[in-house]
Amino acid sequence: MKTVIITGASGNLGTVVTQYLLGKGYRVLATADSESTRAAMRSHDNLEVSTLNLADEKASGAFVQQAISTHGKIDAALLLAGGFAPGNIASATGADLQKQFSLNFETAYFIARPLFEHMLEQQNGRIVFIGARPALVAAQGKNTVAYGLSKSLLFKLAEYMNAEAKGKNVTVSVVVPSTIDTVPNRKSMPDANPADWVKPEQLAEILGFLVSDGGAALRETVLKVYNNA
Repeated sequence: MKTVIITGASGNLGTVVTQYLLGKGYRVLATADSESTRAAMRSHDNLEVSTLNLADEKASGAFVQQAISTHGKIDAALLLAGGFAPGNIASATGADLQKQFSLNFETAYFIARPLFEHMLEQQNGRIVFIGARPALVAAQGKNTVAYGLSKSLLFKLAEYMNAEAKGKNVTVSVVVPSTIDTVPNRKSMPDANPADWVKPEQLAEILGFLVSDGGAALRETVLKVYNNA
């Protein structure tokens, strides 16, 4: 049984991805941001949920080390936690930058860093970040500056990690969705056509493929999952 860490597992995307991988026979080590969200998650024999402040480097490192100590090997990680904020250059303050940096980069880096070292030792592993189109397309990023800048760091981090891991069967991928079809997004954009968006179930299949044996040959992967949005 392969063991996968999923951060942000209680979110709109994380809930679907967690259930998808459990259905495929994976052991899932999930994180939740509070006891209430942890308690609300659907139980499963192969699901372990930990309450964790992902912006706490020490706590995140301890979580990874405990997972390795308990299970011996972590095969993959889907780092889904993050947060969004609008704002152009005129309105994006230093505080906004710091908040988005913490939500979208530190929460991924603090888990990925110790896990990457473990995978290098094992000479096997998969790490997947969730990118964002505003980090790639300036026309969209100009109105989400703090968010786009924080997400852009994940692409560079993946490049650095892949360069270090070359030849060791450890890969880092970035999946870039457009708008995800969730209840909050439908409420915030009532005039948009959600049929053009990406469904969480579609992303779950793509993420599942990246960590599966079928995706083992992929290298330096950036997948733009835009549908028609």
